Formats: sequence, structure tokens, C-alpha cells
Amino acid sequence: MFDFNGKRVVVCGGSKGIGRSVALGFAQAGAAVSICARGAEALERTRAELGANAHAASCDLSDGEAVRRYVAEAEGALGGIDVLVNNASGFGAADTEEGWAASLNVDVLATFRASRAALPALKASRGSIVNLSSISGFGPSLRTPAYAAVKALLINYTQSQAAMFAPDGIRVNGVAPGSIEFPGGSWEKRKSEDPALYGRILKSIPFGRLGTPEEVANVVLFLSSPLASWVTGHTVVVDGGQLLG
Repeated sequence: MFDFNGKRVVVCGGSKGIGRSVALGFAQAGAAVSICARGAEALERTRAELGANAHAASCDLSDGEAVRRYVAEAEGALGGIDVLVNNASGFGAADTEEGWAASLNVDVLATFRASRAALPALKASRGSIVNLSSISGFGPSLRTPAYAAVKALLINYTQSQAAMFAPDGIRVNGVAPGSIEFPGGSWEKRKSEDPALYGRILKSIPFGRLGTPEEVANVVLFLSSPLASWVTGHTVVVDGGQLLG
């Protein structure tokens, strides 16, 4: 469906869930892919799935110097960068100092740092950036206020990046997934640990199911492709109509 032969893609937070599916989607479309994450076991497992040309490195995305070091290493391994996908999240849900710190350090600052570190390479390739937000960013949240607030910030920052980087030929877009279920993910755990919450979310989605990582990945690939050559500054909701419910 997509052709990324000859393209070089960096996925920050690419070992599990949505990030893994994004990385696999690009690799299957012919791209050379680099991924990073903290967990070595999942990282190596996904790197093996990506094929012989893949690059992977452990990286704590809450550490600014580690982010800059990883992006430079990925650029060197791939020979440049055509697409940067900022997918990592600190999942700092609570309205506490710890919750805000986790969300700001990873969701926001890692996106800023990786984008800035990749900017010279993206200028050279006239590439694109895709930032992963969430439908939580479109309204208030009593359950996850810090997470919702930083996802809203990312939607706004995506617009700012798009305006700033357009003169360099770089497109910047976002994707806001709804509730996505996959093995080992948070919604699979909630299904057994908090079935009442899972049931409420299920009822809020008109299609009667949660989304899959592959359905999010397809939109990331579209936004990174020439098919979206005149799309920038937008955050695309991928939620099966969950916001409608």
C-alpha cells in the first residue's frame, strides 16, 4: 500500500504497541528503520522482526542527552533521516508532581529534543515528523489530568512545529489515537483488573470494539508519505468514533 523504499525512519518509543506497529509498517514498506526504548528485551525482539537493516538502541527518553545521542546514532546508522516519529509517553496520569514530571519529561520534552536533534537531517531530506498525541488531549480528564494536558500541549506544539519548519520543506503532523488494545498493553490489563471501566470505554465506541496498533500505524504511514504532501499542522483522530460517544 505504501512505498518507503530508500527512506530512513526513526521511531522514538518503537519496541511495543503502537510504536512497534509503526516501525513494522515502515519496514514492510521498504524503509530502513531505527527504534529506541528502555526495555532491552522488547527492543531486541522488535529489532529482529524489523529485519537485517534495522537499527535499535536503548534510550531513556526522559534524559535529554540520551535523546540527542540516540538521534545522532540513528542518523549515522541509517545514513540520514526522512521521517521522525515521536511516540514515547511517560504515562504520568495522576495530578501529582510525579505524574506531571513523567508526562512533561517524556511526552513533551522528548518530542522537542528529538525533533531538534533530527532537524538538520530532516532539512536535508525535506522530511516529515509525526507526533503521537491522544484523544485525551481534546478535553478535560478527571482520571488522567496530567496525561490529558500534555497531549493537548502536543497537539498545539505540532501546529507550531509545522509553521516553524515549513520554510525548510518539513511537514509536521500528529495522530491522536483513542483506546487501543494489544497484548501486554494497558487496556488488556484493565480488561481483567477494572472490567467496569473497560466496559464503559467499550460502550463509548460506536463500532463496539477498541482499536488496534496497526490501525494507528496506517495513519502514521499515510501522513509520512507523498500522498499527504499538502498536509501539515494537523492532528488526525484515530478512534473509531470514540469522541462521538
